[in-house]
Amino acid sequence: MTTQERFFKRSFDIIISVMAIISLLPIILIGFFVATASTKASGVYAPYRIGQNGIPFKIYKLRSMHLSVSNKNTVTTLNDPRITKAGRWLRKFKIDELPQLWNVVKGDMSLVGPRPDVQGFADELKGEDRIILSVKPGITGLATLKFKEEEVLLAQQENPISYNREVIWPQKIRLNKQYVENYSFALDLKILFRTFAT
Repeated sequence: MTTQERFFKRSFDIIISVMAIISLLPIILIGFFVATASTKASGVYAPYRIGQNGIPFKIYKLRSMHLSVSNKNTVTTLNDPRITKAGRWLRKFKIDELPQLWNVVKGDMSLVGPRPDVQGFADELKGEDRIILSVKPGITGLATLKFKEEEVLLAQQENPISYNREVIWPQKIRLNKQYVENYSFALDLKILFRTFAT
């Protein structure tokens, strides 16, 4: 990605994200109050994710899980007992992801790019795979589209954790490398269109 492409991508991210925050603010606020009431905790939480150049950052989400369930598993399936009833609704319509528009404005993320992952995945990429870390993580991307029903898929597996690491993660690496190596603004627009169309 050239310097000019990075500047244009960043400008586009800021303009679209600010417009989206303004237009979606009522939905974000409703989601915040629903998340707060259903989890009896702050409606927004900010776990760390691996960002550009392998640097961790706080990603903003609406809380969709109970705090009382003790489970350090980072793999989430459709029937995960940690998810509240309201949280299922928030996750179904991706409302829990809307606060990430602020991550885009801040510069932690882009609208389109590899999804940021937890420690133990992206930060452990080796060799040519580390090209994925050369760009900002995104709210949506090729891998996001491919695995839009990831929680359903994982719920069908006998061992979701192993399936995620051995099957899904390698495919995500391939798709994310494909995105970085073939970057163009037209590709970003195509991904955004497919994201809203599905």
